[in-house]
Amino acid sequence: MTLRTKLAVSLTAELRNDLDLAAASVPLSLLRRVDLANGTAAGQADRVFHDRRTLGASASESLDLAGGLVDALGAALTFARVKALIVAAAAANTNAVRVGGAAANGWTTWAGGADDVVSVRPGGLLVLAAGDATAYPVTAGTGDLLSVANGGAGTPVTYDIVIIGASA
Repeated sequence: MTLRTKLAVSLTAELRNDLDLAAASVPLSLLRRVDLANGTAAGQADRVFHDRRTLGASASESLDLAGGLVDALGAALTFARVKALIVAAAAANTNAVRVGGAAANGWTTWAGGADDVVSVRPGGLLVLAAGDATAYPVTAGTGDLLSVANGGAGTPVTYDIVIIGASA
């Protein structure tokens, strides 16, 4: 089994001001890519997990990056390092999706600490990527749980998640 990944983030914006006799405009174009061949070294990845998930009101879950997930073909996944993480909150959500390290055994090499979370607002997107050899390490048993929580009460939240990484 081989994995080839091409992640591209593209942004275009234009700041414009219509003046009395002319228009001033400043265009912005930004494109960043992370391409990963099959393997476990720099510029490579060999594991992928993706899913659409729903959490009930006030619910949370811990995704075990070192043996607790299965890929689309049913194989158990153990990430040694994460090269890309994408979390997309459904636009129909009322509450934010909160992503961070679990209180115990939290995978925090990307966020800093167990108390550090990112709130992905309804319709929002979190993208984290690093193609280097180190990327974001996962330590089985002590630093391998990614916490995802419903940021509020009353309604469920739905989110899509993609995790791409290396087994070594």
